[in-house]
Amino acid sequence: MLIVAAIFALIVALAAMNGANDVSKGVATLAGSGITRYRTAILWGALTTLAGSLLSGLFATRMLKLFTGGIVAAEPTPAFTLAVICGAAGWVALATVTRLPVSTTHAIIGALIGAALVYAPGRVLWAGVLPKLAMPLLLSIAASYALSATLNRVFAKSEAEAVDCLCVGVGELDAGQAQFTQINVVTGTTRECAGFGGHLKLSTETFHWLSSGAVGFARGLNDTPKLVAVAVTVLGARINMNLLILITAAAMFAGSLYAGRRVARVLAEKVVRMDHREGLLANITTALLVGVGANLGLPMSTTHVSTGAIAGIAGSDTHRLNRRTLRDLVLAWTITPLVAGIISVATYLIAARLT
Repeated sequence: MLIVAAIFALIVALAAMNGANDVSKGVATLAGSGITRYRTAILWGALTTLAGSLLSGLFATRMLKLFTGGIVAAEPTPAFTLAVICGAAGWVALATVTRLPVSTTHAIIGALIGAALVYAPGRVLWAGVLPKLAMPLLLSIAASYALSATLNRVFAKSEAEAVDCLCVGVGELDAGQAQFTQINVVTGTTRECAGFGGHLKLSTETFHWLSSGAVGFARGLNDTPKLVAVAVTVLGARINMNLLILITAAAMFAGSLYAGRRVARVLAEKVVRMDHREGLLANITTALLVGVGANLGLPMSTTHVSTGAIAGIAGSDTHRLNRRTLRDLVLAWTITPLVAGIISVATYLIAARLT
């Protein structure tokens, strides 16, 4: 009973650490491009992630199935589950303290494999790790960079920059003896749109906020099932699945508000300097890839996708990128599964002796 309580407490801690480390992945562009303050951006990211988390049980069931039985075929024990949670939570917490945006997905995978190597080494599904896990994670970086660079190149033209506002409103069409209601859609500069009274005005800044919210929502869809799946095999019979999702979502929300700013500055300021149009395009890329990946059951890392998308706005102009920051990030991503696995192994060996 004690170890089950410990697992529950650590799941909450892991969810909070995930919120603290990952909330910046969608809102960093808002703060980095000067749209708003960090505090406001993080609150927006926390709220939209909460919405995605609460709906994750409906839209991300494939991800849940993958992480409950797609990596290790052996029946999990409480000691095994405890080791996996400690491995993932330990590394994500350390990375958050040192302001490194890392992948919770990579940490969970590393912890799962590490614990399995001492618990049931012959039951690791290696044939499925590469095509189902490693490839989506690695290819997501290249895909996000390429898509972001392409969008930035398309919309970098002077004609596109001149149009930064969309106005939608209702007007009357005079057809002689009859008048018909019609929808008027006008594009132009923000100043030009200001002259259209009674219209819904959607500027690039508004779209930037919406795209940032979409990233947070997609992250909630993508990450919550991974966190729930780690504990569901042990706690599933003792706690309702929907309640477990609710608790996980609440912990992610609280962690985002408490420590989200620590990592946000790295993505907002130290990868590449951006304007709000570039930030908008990076967020569109991230939301698209992570949202699609969650629904297809592909465990994409929001960290990798968002960083690739932010870096991708530089395109072929790579001198804009902060090479030192990127080097540190790649190093952190490389050692994530290794360190999480080592912590997981150590925890399992201790827990197995105590149970």
